[in-house]
Amino acid sequence: MEKDIEIGIFGGTGIYDSGLLENPQEINMDTPYGKPSDVITTGVFNGRKIAFLPRHGKKHTIPPHMINFRANIWAFKQLGVTRIIAPSAVGSLKEELKPGHFVLPSQFLDFTKARKGSFSEEGRVIHISVAEPFCPEIQSSILKVASNQNMQIHKDCTYVCIEGPRFSTKAESKLFRTTGADVIGMTLVPECQLSREAQICYASISTVTDYDVWAEKPVTAKEVLETLSKNVERTKKVLAELIGKIPKTRSCSCAKALEEAEF
Repeated sequence: MEKDIEIGIFGGTGIYDSGLLENPQEINMDTPYGKPSDVITTGVFNGRKIAFLPRHGKKHTIPPHMINFRANIWAFKQLGVTRIIAPSAVGSLKEELKPGHFVLPSQFLDFTKARKGSFSEEGRVIHISVAEPFCPEIQSSILKVASNQNMQIHKDCTYVCIEGPRFSTKAESKLFRTTGADVIGMTLVPECQLSREAQICYASISTVTDYDVWAEKPVTAKEVLETLSKNVERTKKVLAELIGKIPKTRSCSCAKALEEAEF
């Protein structure tokens, strides 16, 4: 098994195949936490070794509350991944964040309920810092690509992560708006914090698919998929340029996340 993969990509809703990789090979992995969401496709793009994993499975059969996040992150770690790019779909909590726009989360609010969000178990206590949950180097690279491609992207956004798989009630949606959050989704947590525990750089790039139900426009899965289908090629174009922009040497603190986190 290859252990020198450099960049991992989690395919979100609508992106089940990166379509970017040369000489793709599928790896069927197991982990101490069970099976990842699907087989992992590895290959090369512009000289960089990449691993791609659709977090909901290739046929979108895994709902967000049942994703085995620990297995997914562990599998990437075993392959040698040091950087994770995580496209996802989100609802908007603000009028100016319109369907079709991109969002770069910099903070999150965790409203999940029953997910296993840590590799910390009996005998090993980890108090990881997520004051700044995302890798600044990858975020900087994303913003450069957005500028090059004249993308409509909103930075410094707060992502509310809910358990799912249902959408919010009107009361919940209005509550989330009062927190000052910008977007709402179902997959960021615990994916980002597990990446930090694994000392892997992580950044999310989110596609706005709808206005959450606060806007008196009930959200439907059909609406989400229609918006995503229009943006899939744009997202792949971003990924194609982004891979080449990410520095090969890490100068961020992500690689040292455990130094002051373990007892």
